Amino acid sequence: MVYYLIAVIIIAFDQLTKWLIVENMEVRESIPIIENLLYLTSHRNAGAAFGMLQGQMWLFFIATIVVTVVIIYMIQTQLKGSRWYGTALGLILGGAIGNFIDRVLEGAVVDFIDVYIFSYNYPIFNIADMSLVTGVIMIIIHVFLEEKRQEK
Repeated sequence: MVYYLIAVIIIAFDQLTKWLIVENMEVRESIPIIENLLYLTSHRNAGAAFGMLQGQMWLFFIATIVVTVVIIYMIQTQLKGSRWYGTALGLILGGAIGNFIDRVLEGAVVDFIDVYIFSYNYPIFNIADMSLVTGVIMIIIHVFLEEKRQEK
């Protein structure tokens, strides 16, 4: 199915970009792309979003396996022709597996996209994180629109 292909593309792009960072940058090295806005910064995160739950790798392994099984089940049983919902699930699946691969191979997630919004330094993230967030936002929109449709 196309939703698994989306996941595979996300995983491949995520792992390629992370490999490039690991091979070409030292940890904590930063390269400005757009001064005072966007940098490539080599970072390792042994926790979850915003560095929470540092060192709790077993929790991430279990959570990722559960999320992966649930998403595959949902793709197989609950799409009913909704491309939007399926795409969101594919993005989440790809992002979850992309970061899972890092945790298994590196012992931490490789992050490298470093954004400054005015004077705020947003937590460093990667392609898998972007995919996860985009997928979740798409599901929230889907649920909202479905509720509006059912009200009519």
